[in-house]
Amino acid sequence: HSWGSGRHGQLGHGGVEDEAEPRIVEALHGLAMAEVAAGSWHSVSASVSGDLYVWGWNESGQLGLPTKSCSEEHQNPSQQKELSAEGEDSPSPSDVRDTVIKFKSKKAAEGDLNVFISIQAFPALLDLPEESEVSKVSCGSRHTAVIIRGGKLFTWGWGTYGQLGHGHTDSSDLPQLVEYFVQNHLSVLDVVCGPWNTFVFARQE
Repeated sequence: HSWGSGRHGQLGHGGVEDEAEPRIVEALHGLAMAEVAAGSWHSVSASVSGDLYVWGWNESGQLGLPTKSCSEEHQNPSQQKELSAEGEDSPSPSDVRDTVIKFKSKKAAEGDLNVFISIQAFPALLDLPEESEVSKVSCGSRHTAVIIRGGKLFTWGWGTYGQLGHGHTDSSDLPQLVEYFVQNHLSVLDVVCGPWNTFVFARQE
C-alpha cells in the first residue's frame, strides 16, 4: 500500500495524483514483498525471491532507468548544472503529467538509445548485473542502494556528494557495484541511505 504525495509517480498507482489514505499498489498485488524503501520522490521494493521493482521520479537516474541528465553529464561534464539539495529543479505538476514515461519518438519506442524516462508511475522490474537477487534496499533523496545475496552493494542515482561510493561525484542511471567492499574483502550486511549520504554495516570475509 502507498499514500500521500504522488506528483512524481512515487506512489506507483500509474498517475501523479495524491492519495489521502492507504491504497494497494495494484501492479505488485499478489507478489510477496520482503523490502520497501522510499526516497524523496522515488520508491523501491524487493520481492521475497529477490526481484527489484522501482518507480517514481528518475531525474537523477535513481530508478536505474535511462535519464537525460546523466546522458548530458557524461557528454558535457563541465557544463552540467548542479542540482540543489532542496530540489528546486523538480517539475511542476503540469510538467509531470506531460512526462510520464515519455518516448521521444516512434523510433525511440522501437529501440533507439535516446529513450529517456522522466517518471515511471508504475513499478518496473529492474535487472541487476549477473541476475543478482536483492536482499536489502534503501533510498536517499535521489539515489538508491541495494545489497544482493552474497553481500555485494550496488548504488546508482545522484552522486554530487560522493554518496554512490564509486570514488567520484558523477551521477549514474546504471546500477554499479561498489568496488571498495570487494577490494577490501568486506561483506555488506545492511545499508541505510541518508538524503545525500550512505551508511553500511559490513563484516570482514
